[in-house]
Amino acid sequence: MTAFDKHQVACFRFVRCDFAADTGVARLVYAFDHGPEMVETITVPGAPFNLSPERAAAVQRALQLLHLIAGVSYYKAGVPDTVAIEGYAIDAETAALVESIYLHGLGEFAYRNGLNLRGRFRLPVAGEVSPAPTLGLQSHALVAIGGGKDSLVSIEALRRAGVDETVTWIGGSQLIRACAERTGLPTLNLGRALAPELFELNRQGAWNGHIPVTAVNSAIMVLAALLRGVDQVVFSNERSASYGSQIPGTGEVNHQWSKGWAFEQAFGRHVQRYVAADLLYYSLLRPMSELAVARQFAKTDFYDAHFSSCNRNFHILGERPVNRWCGVCPKCHFVFLALAPFMSKARLVRIFGRNLLDDLDQAGGFDALLEFQDHKPFECVGEGKESRAAMATLASRPDWKEDALVKRFCNEILPQLDLAELALEPMLELQGEHRIPAALWERVREDFAA
Repeated sequence: MTAFDKHQVACFRFVRCDFAADTGVARLVYAFDHGPEMVETITVPGAPFNLSPERAAAVQRALQLLHLIAGVSYYKAGVPDTVAIEGYAIDAETAALVESIYLHGLGEFAYRNGLNLRGRFRLPVAGEVSPAPTLGLQSHALVAIGGGKDSLVSIEALRRAGVDETVTWIGGSQLIRACAERTGLPTLNLGRALAPELFELNRQGAWNGHIPVTAVNSAIMVLAALLRGVDQVVFSNERSASYGSQIPGTGEVNHQWSKGWAFEQAFGRHVQRYVAADLLYYSLLRPMSELAVARQFAKTDFYDAHFSSCNRNFHILGERPVNRWCGVCPKCHFVFLALAPFMSKARLVRIFGRNLLDDLDQAGGFDALLEFQDHKPFECVGEGKESRAAMATLASRPDWKEDALVKRFCNEILPQLDLAELALEPMLELQGEHRIPAALWERVREDFAA
Protein backbone atom coordinates (compact mmCIF):
# COMPACT_ATOMS: atom_id res chain seq x y z
CA MET A 1 0.00 0.00 0.00
CA THR A 2 1.42 3.37 -1.07
CA ALA A 3 2.02 5.74 1.82
CA PHE A 4 -1.00 7.95 2.44
CA ASP A 5 -0.44 11.70 2.22
CA LYS A 6 -3.52 13.57 3.43
CA HIS A 7 -2.31 16.74 1.68
CA GLN A 8 -2.10 15.06 -1.74
CA VAL A 9 -5.48 13.28 -1.83
CA ALA A 10 -7.60 14.66 -4.68
CA CYS A 11 -10.88 12.70 -4.55
CA PHE A 12 -12.99 10.68 -2.13
CA ARG A 13 -15.09 7.98 -3.81
CA PHE A 14 -18.34 6.39 -2.67
CA VAL A 15 -17.57 3.26 -4.69
CA ARG A 16 -20.62 1.05 -4.13
CA CYS A 17 -22.92 -0.48 -1.53
CA ASP A 18 -24.78 -3.77 -1.51
CA PHE A 19 -26.94 -5.84 0.80
CA ALA A 20 -27.36 -9.63 0.86
CA ALA A 21 -30.84 -10.55 2.11
CA ASP A 22 -29.73 -14.17 2.64
CA THR A 23 -26.98 -13.23 5.12
CA GLY A 24 -28.14 -9.85 6.45
CA VAL A 25 -24.76 -8.28 5.62
CA ALA A 26 -24.44 -4.84 4.02
CA ARG A 27 -21.14 -3.78 2.47
CA LEU A 28 -20.21 -0.10 2.19
CA VAL A 29 -17.24 0.51 -0.09
CA TYR A 30 -15.09 3.67 -0.23
CA ALA A 31 -11.74 4.75 -1.71
CA PHE A 32 -9.41 7.71 -2.10
CA ASP A 33 -8.28 8.47 -5.66
CA HIS A 34 -7.12 5.15 -7.16
CA GLY A 35 -6.16 3.72 -3.80
CA PRO A 36 -7.36 0.42 -2.31
CA GLU A 37 -11.02 -0.09 -1.52
CA MET A 38 -12.09 0.29 2.10
CA VAL A 39 -15.01 -2.01 2.95
CA GLU A 40 -17.18 -1.51 6.01
CA THR A 41 -19.73 -4.17 6.92
CA ILE A 42 -23.03 -3.88 8.75
CA THR A 43 -24.70 -7.07 9.97
CA VAL A 44 -28.41 -7.27 10.81
CA PRO A 45 -29.43 -10.49 12.61
CA GLY A 46 -32.53 -12.35 11.41
CA ALA A 47 -31.52 -13.40 7.89
CA PRO A 48 -32.73 -14.57 5.50
CA PHE A 49 -35.00 -11.57 4.95
CA ASN A 50 -37.95 -12.12 2.64
CA LEU A 51 -38.78 -8.67 1.30
CA SER A 52 -41.63 -7.55 -0.92
CA PRO A 53 -40.49 -5.55 -3.97
CA GLU A 54 -41.70 -2.34 -2.32
CA ARG A 55 -39.85 -3.01 0.94
CA ALA A 56 -36.73 -4.14 -0.95
CA ALA A 57 -36.74 -0.81 -2.79
CA ALA A 58 -37.01 1.04 0.54
CA VAL A 59 -34.12 -1.02 1.91
CA GLN A 60 -32.05 0.03 -1.10
CA ARG A 61 -32.86 3.70 -0.46
CA ALA A 62 -31.92 3.31 3.22
CA LEU A 63 -28.73 1.47 2.24
CA GLN A 64 -27.61 4.28 -0.04
CA LEU A 65 -28.36 6.87 2.64
CA LEU A 66 -26.31 4.82 5.13
CA HIS A 67 -23.47 4.53 2.59
CA LEU A 68 -23.36 8.30 2.25
CA ILE A 69 -23.56 9.05 5.99
CA ALA A 70 -21.15 6.33 7.18
CA GLY A 71 -18.62 7.61 4.65
CA VAL A 72 -17.84 10.43 7.08
CA SER A 73 -15.48 8.08 8.98
CA TYR A 74 -13.37 7.67 5.85
CA TYR A 75 -13.73 11.07 4.16
CA LYS A 76 -12.27 12.81 7.21
CA ALA A 77 -8.95 10.99 6.73
CA GLY A 78 -8.13 13.19 3.74
CA VAL A 79 -10.92 15.82 3.42
CA PRO A 80 -10.31 16.28 -0.34
CA ASP A 81 -12.15 18.93 -2.35
CA THR A 82 -13.70 16.45 -4.81
CA VAL A 83 -16.25 13.74 -4.04
CA ALA A 84 -17.58 11.13 -6.47
CA ILE A 85 -20.55 8.76 -6.17
CA GLU A 86 -20.28 5.62 -8.31
CA GLY A 87 -23.05 3.14 -9.00
CA TYR A 88 -26.06 5.30 -8.17
CA ALA A 89 -27.23 8.89 -8.45
CA ILE A 90 -28.66 11.12 -5.75
CA ASP A 91 -31.09 14.03 -5.74
CA ALA A 92 -30.60 17.53 -4.38
CA GLU A 93 -32.54 16.88 -1.15
CA THR A 94 -30.36 13.90 -0.22
CA ALA A 95 -27.22 15.83 -1.11
CA ALA A 96 -28.26 18.77 1.08
CA LEU A 97 -28.97 16.52 4.08
CA VAL A 98 -25.68 14.63 3.85
CA GLU A 99 -23.64 17.79 3.22
CA SER A 100 -25.16 19.32 6.36
CA ILE A 101 -24.27 16.21 8.39
CA TYR A 102 -20.64 16.38 7.24
CA LEU A 103 -20.29 20.13 7.82
CA HIS A 104 -21.89 20.32 11.27
CA GLY A 105 -21.10 16.79 12.43
CA LEU A 106 -17.40 17.35 11.74
CA GLY A 107 -17.44 20.72 13.52
CA GLU A 108 -15.30 19.58 16.46
CA PHE A 109 -13.00 17.63 14.12
CA ALA A 110 -12.46 20.74 11.99
CA TYR A 111 -11.90 22.98 15.03
CA ARG A 112 -9.33 20.68 16.62
CA ASN A 113 -7.47 20.20 13.31
CA GLY A 114 -7.57 23.85 12.28
CA LEU A 115 -9.59 23.09 9.12
CA ASN A 116 -12.31 25.08 7.41
CA LEU A 117 -14.83 22.64 5.93
CA ARG A 118 -17.44 25.19 4.86
CA GLY A 119 -18.28 24.55 1.23
CA ARG A 120 -15.65 21.82 0.96
CA PHE A 121 -17.76 18.64 0.90
CA ARG A 122 -20.10 18.80 -2.11
CA LEU A 123 -21.99 15.81 -3.48
CA PRO A 124 -22.74 15.48 -7.21
CA VAL A 125 -26.48 15.75 -7.91
CA ALA A 126 -27.78 13.74 -10.86
CA GLY A 127 -30.97 12.01 -9.76
CA GLU A 128 -34.62 12.85 -9.21
CA VAL A 129 -36.45 12.19 -5.97
CA SER A 130 -39.70 10.26 -5.60
CA PRO A 131 -42.00 10.43 -2.56
CA ALA A 132 -41.66 7.38 -0.30
CA PRO A 133 -44.55 4.89 -0.23
CA THR A 134 -46.33 3.66 2.89
CA LEU A 135 -45.08 0.13 3.51
CA GLY A 136 -47.55 -1.10 6.14
CA LEU A 137 -44.86 -1.53 8.79
CA GLN A 138 -45.91 -3.07 12.12
CA SER A 139 -46.21 -0.91 15.22
CA HIS A 140 -42.98 -1.66 17.06
CA ALA A 141 -39.99 0.41 18.19
CA LEU A 142 -36.29 -0.29 17.83
CA VAL A 143 -34.91 1.66 20.78
CA ALA A 144 -31.22 2.56 20.77
CA ILE A 145 -29.39 1.77 24.00
CA GLY A 146 -25.94 3.11 24.83
CA GLY A 147 -25.64 1.81 28.38
CA GLY A 148 -26.32 5.18 30.03
CA LYS A 149 -29.19 6.66 31.99
CA ASP A 150 -30.96 8.37 29.05
CA SER A 151 -31.83 5.31 26.97
CA LEU A 152 -33.00 3.47 30.10
CA VAL A 153 -35.40 6.33 30.86
CA SER A 154 -36.82 6.01 27.34
CA ILE A 155 -37.08 2.23 27.50
CA GLU A 156 -39.02 2.30 30.76
CA ALA A 157 -41.28 5.16 29.60
CA LEU A 158 -42.17 3.24 26.43
CA ARG A 159 -42.81 0.12 28.50
CA ARG A 160 -45.24 2.04 30.75
CA ALA A 161 -46.89 3.55 27.66
CA GLY A 162 -47.56 0.08 26.25
CA VAL A 163 -45.25 0.36 23.22
CA ASP A 164 -43.80 -2.90 21.91
CA GLU A 165 -40.03 -2.41 21.76
CA THR A 166 -36.75 -4.11 20.99
CA VAL A 167 -33.65 -2.83 22.78
CA THR A 168 -31.04 -2.27 20.07
CA TRP A 169 -27.32 -1.53 20.05
CA ILE A 170 -24.48 -1.50 17.55
CA GLY A 171 -21.13 -3.17 18.15
CA GLY A 172 -19.75 -5.66 20.64
CA SER A 173 -19.94 -3.82 23.96
CA GLN A 174 -20.45 -6.23 26.83
CA LEU A 175 -21.40 -3.33 29.11
CA ILE A 176 -24.24 -2.34 26.79
CA ARG A 177 -25.29 -5.98 26.38
CA ALA A 178 -25.55 -6.44 30.15
CA CYS A 179 -27.60 -3.26 30.42
CA ALA A 180 -29.88 -4.33 27.57
CA GLU A 181 -30.41 -7.77 29.09
CA ARG A 182 -31.27 -6.17 32.43
CA THR A 183 -34.37 -4.63 30.77
CA GLY A 184 -35.85 -8.11 30.21
CA LEU A 185 -37.05 -6.97 26.77
CA PRO A 186 -36.24 -8.44 23.34
CA THR A 187 -32.77 -7.36 22.21
CA LEU A 188 -31.11 -6.77 18.85
CA ASN A 189 -27.34 -6.47 18.47
CA LEU A 190 -26.34 -4.97 15.11
CA GLY A 191 -22.80 -5.52 13.88
CA ARG A 192 -20.55 -2.81 12.49
CA ALA A 193 -16.99 -3.51 11.34
CA LEU A 194 -14.98 -0.54 10.11
CA ALA A 195 -12.59 -1.11 7.21
CA PRO A 196 -9.20 -2.09 8.67
CA GLU A 197 -7.49 0.18 6.12
CA LEU A 198 -8.85 3.19 8.03
CA PHE A 199 -6.71 2.38 11.05
CA GLU A 200 -3.69 2.02 8.78
CA LEU A 201 -4.40 5.47 7.32
CA ASN A 202 -4.56 6.86 10.86
CA ARG A 203 -1.16 5.31 11.62
CA GLN A 204 0.20 7.04 8.52
CA GLY A 205 -0.90 10.47 9.70
CA ALA A 206 -4.42 10.87 8.26
CA TRP A 207 -6.65 13.59 9.65
CA ASN A 208 -8.46 12.12 12.63
CA GLY A 209 -11.02 13.14 15.22
CA HIS A 210 -14.64 13.12 16.28
CA ILE A 211 -17.37 12.11 13.83
CA PRO A 212 -21.19 12.39 14.11
CA VAL A 213 -21.57 8.79 15.25
CA THR A 214 -25.25 9.20 16.21
CA ALA A 215 -26.00 10.06 12.58
CA VAL A 216 -24.29 6.86 11.45
CA ASN A 217 -26.07 4.77 14.10
CA SER A 218 -29.40 6.36 13.14
CA ALA A 219 -28.94 5.33 9.51
CA ILE A 220 -27.95 1.80 10.54
CA MET A 221 -31.07 1.48 12.68
CA VAL A 222 -33.34 2.79 9.89
CA LEU A 223 -31.98 0.01 7.66
CA ALA A 224 -32.56 -2.55 10.43
CA ALA A 225 -36.12 -1.31 11.05
CA LEU A 226 -37.02 -1.76 7.38
CA LEU A 227 -35.53 -5.23 7.28
CA ARG A 228 -37.51 -6.23 10.36
CA GLY A 229 -40.67 -4.49 9.14
CA VAL A 230 -41.15 -2.17 12.13
CA ASP A 231 -42.25 1.45 12.11
CA GLN A 232 -40.22 3.30 14.77
CA VAL A 233 -36.55 4.08 15.44
CA VAL A 234 -36.24 5.74 18.85
CA PHE A 235 -33.26 7.57 20.32
CA SER A 236 -32.87 9.28 23.71
CA ASN A 237 -31.37 12.67 22.95
CA GLU A 238 -32.53 15.47 25.24
CA ARG A 239 -33.05 19.18 24.61
CA SER A 240 -29.60 20.03 26.00
CA ALA A 241 -27.90 18.17 23.13
CA SER A 242 -28.72 21.03 20.76
CA TYR A 243 -26.35 23.40 22.55
CA GLY A 244 -22.61 23.28 21.94
CA SER A 245 -19.44 24.69 23.44
CA GLN A 246 -18.94 28.45 23.11
CA ILE A 247 -15.37 28.89 21.91
CA PRO A 248 -13.90 32.41 22.15
CA GLY A 249 -12.98 33.62 18.68
CA THR A 250 -14.69 30.68 16.98
CA GLY A 251 -18.30 30.58 18.13
CA GLU A 252 -20.36 27.50 18.88
CA VAL A 253 -18.92 24.05 18.25
CA ASN A 254 -21.29 21.22 19.16
CA HIS A 255 -19.61 17.91 19.99
CA GLN A 256 -23.00 16.19 19.89
CA TRP A 257 -24.55 17.93 16.86
CA SER A 258 -26.06 14.70 15.51
CA LYS A 259 -27.82 14.25 18.87
CA GLY A 260 -29.38 17.71 18.51
CA TRP A 261 -32.76 18.85 17.25
CA ALA A 262 -31.49 20.15 13.89
CA PHE A 263 -30.23 16.70 12.90
CA GLU A 264 -33.24 14.84 14.29
CA GLN A 265 -35.67 17.09 12.45
CA ALA A 266 -33.83 16.95 9.10
CA PHE A 267 -33.03 13.23 9.19
CA GLY A 268 -36.46 12.14 10.45
CA ARG A 269 -38.25 14.24 7.85
CA HIS A 270 -36.03 12.89 5.07
CA VAL A 271 -36.65 9.26 6.06
CA GLN A 272 -40.43 9.75 6.05
CA ARG A 273 -40.46 11.68 2.78
CA TYR A 274 -38.00 9.67 0.73
CA VAL A 275 -37.33 6.28 2.36
CA ALA A 276 -40.56 4.98 3.96
CA ALA A 277 -43.58 7.17 4.73
CA ASP A 278 -44.60 5.16 7.80
CA LEU A 279 -41.12 4.86 9.38
CA LEU A 280 -40.86 7.28 12.31
CA TYR A 281 -37.54 8.49 13.67
CA TYR A 282 -37.63 10.47 16.93
CA SER A 283 -36.05 11.07 20.30
CA LEU A 284 -38.40 10.38 23.20
CA LEU A 285 -36.48 12.74 25.50
CA ARG A 286 -36.24 15.78 23.20
CA PRO A 287 -38.54 18.01 25.35
CA MET A 288 -36.43 17.32 28.46
CA SER A 289 -33.28 18.87 29.88
CA GLU A 290 -30.46 16.64 31.13
CA LEU A 291 -31.56 17.44 34.68
CA ALA A 292 -35.12 16.34 33.93
CA VAL A 293 -33.77 13.05 32.56
CA ALA A 294 -31.63 12.61 35.68
CA ARG A 295 -34.66 13.18 37.90
CA GLN A 296 -36.59 10.55 35.94
CA PHE A 297 -33.76 8.03 36.12
CA ALA A 298 -33.38 8.51 39.89
CA LYS A 299 -36.94 7.29 40.50
CA THR A 300 -35.77 3.66 40.39
CA ASP A 301 -32.55 1.95 41.47
CA PHE A 302 -33.15 -1.04 39.17
CA TYR A 303 -30.24 -0.11 36.90
CA ASP A 304 -27.84 1.36 39.48
CA ALA A 305 -25.38 -1.52 39.21
CA HIS A 306 -25.62 -1.84 35.42
CA PHE A 307 -25.59 1.55 33.70
CA SER A 308 -22.53 3.57 32.71
CA SER A 309 -22.12 6.84 30.83
CA CYS A 310 -18.34 6.89 31.21
CA ASN A 311 -16.86 7.23 27.72
CA ARG A 312 -13.59 5.68 28.81
CA ASN A 313 -15.46 2.39 28.85
CA PHE A 314 -16.54 2.72 25.22
CA HIS A 315 -13.73 2.85 22.67
CA ILE A 316 -13.61 2.17 18.94
CA LEU A 317 -10.91 -0.46 19.39
CA GLY A 318 -12.57 -2.23 22.31
CA GLU A 319 -13.66 -1.75 25.90
CA ARG A 320 -11.46 -1.18 28.90
CA PRO A 321 -14.03 -1.75 31.66
CA VAL A 322 -11.92 -1.83 34.81
CA ASN A 323 -14.74 0.04 36.56
CA ARG A 324 -18.01 1.28 35.09
CA TRP A 325 -17.04 4.83 36.16
CA CYS A 326 -13.51 6.22 35.84
CA GLY A 327 -14.48 9.18 38.04
CA VAL A 328 -12.28 11.73 36.25
CA CYS A 329 -13.79 12.26 32.76
CA PRO A 330 -16.38 14.95 31.87
CA LYS A 331 -19.17 12.36 31.56
CA CYS A 332 -18.52 10.99 35.05
CA HIS A 333 -18.38 14.53 36.43
CA PHE A 334 -21.62 15.58 34.77
CA VAL A 335 -23.67 12.47 35.52
CA PHE A 336 -22.61 12.61 39.17
CA LEU A 337 -23.56 16.30 39.39
CA ALA A 338 -26.84 15.87 37.51
CA LEU A 339 -28.02 12.97 39.67
CA ALA A 340 -26.96 14.49 43.00
CA PRO A 341 -30.04 16.71 43.47
CA PHE A 342 -32.39 13.77 42.90
CA MET A 343 -31.02 10.83 44.87
CA SER A 344 -29.52 10.22 48.27
CA LYS A 345 -25.83 10.89 48.71
CA ALA A 346 -25.27 7.33 49.92
CA ARG A 347 -26.87 5.87 46.80
CA LEU A 348 -24.90 8.10 44.43
CA VAL A 349 -21.56 7.40 46.13
CA ARG A 350 -22.39 3.68 46.00
CA ILE A 351 -22.93 3.93 42.22
CA PHE A 352 -19.65 5.76 41.54
CA GLY A 353 -17.55 4.22 44.27
CA ARG A 354 -16.55 7.63 45.69
CA ASN A 355 -17.73 11.20 46.17
CA LEU A 356 -16.47 13.16 43.17
CA LEU A 357 -17.52 16.48 44.72
CA ASP A 358 -15.22 16.06 47.71
CA ASP A 359 -12.02 16.00 45.67
CA LEU A 360 -10.31 19.35 44.95
CA ASP A 361 -8.18 17.70 42.26
CA GLN A 362 -11.35 17.50 40.16
CA ALA A 363 -11.99 21.27 40.30
CA GLY A 364 -10.91 21.92 36.70
CA GLY A 365 -13.28 19.33 35.31
CA PHE A 366 -16.27 20.70 37.18
CA ASP A 367 -15.30 24.29 36.29
CA ALA A 368 -15.64 23.38 32.60
CA LEU A 369 -19.14 22.00 33.22
CA LEU A 370 -20.04 25.24 35.00
CA GLU A 371 -18.48 27.25 32.13
CA PHE A 372 -16.30 28.96 34.73
CA GLN A 373 -12.90 29.97 33.32
CA ASP A 374 -13.37 27.34 30.60
CA HIS A 375 -15.82 26.29 27.88
CA LYS A 376 -18.20 23.34 28.07
CA PRO A 377 -16.24 20.11 27.40
CA PHE A 378 -16.38 18.40 24.01
CA GLU A 379 -18.55 15.67 25.47
CA CYS A 380 -22.22 14.73 25.64
CA VAL A 381 -22.93 16.73 28.79
CA GLY A 382 -25.65 19.20 29.73
CA GLU A 383 -25.63 22.95 29.40
CA GLY A 384 -23.57 25.10 31.73
CA LYS A 385 -26.70 26.59 33.25
CA GLU A 386 -27.87 23.09 34.24
CA SER A 387 -24.58 22.36 36.00
CA ARG A 388 -24.68 25.71 37.77
CA ALA A 389 -28.27 25.11 38.93
CA ALA A 390 -27.41 21.61 40.17
CA MET A 391 -24.37 22.87 42.08
CA ALA A 392 -26.34 25.77 43.59
CA THR A 393 -28.99 23.28 44.73
CA LEU A 394 -26.37 21.14 46.47
CA ALA A 395 -24.92 24.25 48.12
CA SER A 396 -28.20 24.67 49.99
CA ARG A 397 -28.30 21.08 51.28
CA PRO A 398 -26.66 20.10 54.58
CA ASP A 399 -25.43 16.72 53.31
CA TRP A 400 -23.55 18.28 50.36
CA LYS A 401 -22.55 21.82 51.26
CA GLU A 402 -19.43 20.84 53.22
CA ASP A 403 -17.92 18.86 50.33
CA ALA A 404 -14.75 20.46 48.94
CA LEU A 405 -16.03 21.42 45.47
CA VAL A 406 -19.45 22.55 46.68
CA LYS A 407 -17.79 24.73 49.31
CA ARG A 408 -15.42 26.11 46.66
CA PHE A 409 -18.41 26.87 44.41
CA CYS A 410 -20.05 28.84 47.23
CA ASN A 411 -16.91 30.85 47.98
CA GLU A 412 -15.43 31.50 44.52
CA ILE A 413 -18.09 31.04 41.84
CA LEU A 414 -21.53 31.70 43.33
CA PRO A 415 -20.83 35.39 44.10
CA GLN A 416 -20.26 35.97 40.35
CA LEU A 417 -23.56 34.42 39.25
CA ASP A 418 -27.08 35.74 38.85
CA LEU A 419 -29.09 33.95 41.55
CA ALA A 420 -32.27 34.27 39.49
CA GLU A 421 -30.78 31.92 36.88
CA LEU A 422 -29.91 29.17 39.36
CA ALA A 423 -33.40 27.87 40.10
CA LEU A 424 -33.76 24.14 39.46
CA GLU A 425 -37.50 23.92 38.79
CA PRO A 426 -37.60 25.85 35.47
CA MET A 427 -35.00 23.47 34.08
CA LEU A 428 -37.25 20.49 34.79
CA GLU A 429 -40.12 21.75 32.61
CA LEU A 430 -41.00 19.95 29.39
CA GLN A 431 -40.62 22.34 26.47
CA GLY A 432 -39.51 22.72 22.86
CA GLU A 433 -40.14 20.99 19.58
CA HIS A 434 -40.08 17.21 19.14
CA ARG A 435 -41.06 14.45 16.68
CA ILE A 436 -42.78 12.15 19.19
CA PRO A 437 -46.07 10.80 17.74
CA ALA A 438 -48.96 12.79 19.21
CA ALA A 439 -50.81 9.88 20.85
CA LEU A 440 -47.61 8.60 22.46
CA TRP A 441 -46.63 12.08 23.64
CA GLU A 442 -49.94 12.38 25.49
CA ARG A 443 -49.10 9.18 27.38
CA VAL A 444 -45.47 9.95 28.23
CA ARG A 445 -45.86 13.66 28.98
CA GLU A 446 -47.78 12.95 32.17
CA ASP A 447 -45.21 10.32 33.12
CA PHE A 448 -42.28 12.71 32.65
CA ALA A 449 -43.97 15.62 34.41
CA ALA A 450 -44.81 13.63 37.54
